[in-house]
Amino acid sequence: MEAPQYVAARVQRALAEDERTNELGIRVDVRGEQLFLRGQVTGNERRLLIADVAREAAPGLTVRNEITVIDVRGPGEEERL
Repeated sequence: MEAPQYVAARVQRALAEDERTNELGIRVDVRGEQLFLRGQVTGNERRLLIADVAREAAPGLTVRNEITVIDVRGPGEEERL
């Protein structure tokens, strides 16, 4: 069995290099037969894509997607000083 840190590195590389995700801000941890994804993204579709890429990069592990979706809004009114 491959060492957990190598599996995590392989998944992080896949998330960074896959054209569907190009993601550098997700933390990947492997504990036993489970792979944990943690971080923040701007939409649920992106969250699900990241989990798909992780599953492809680490078949056989159970992916626990703990990524949170944050609400990013455009700038508000101009601040007057």
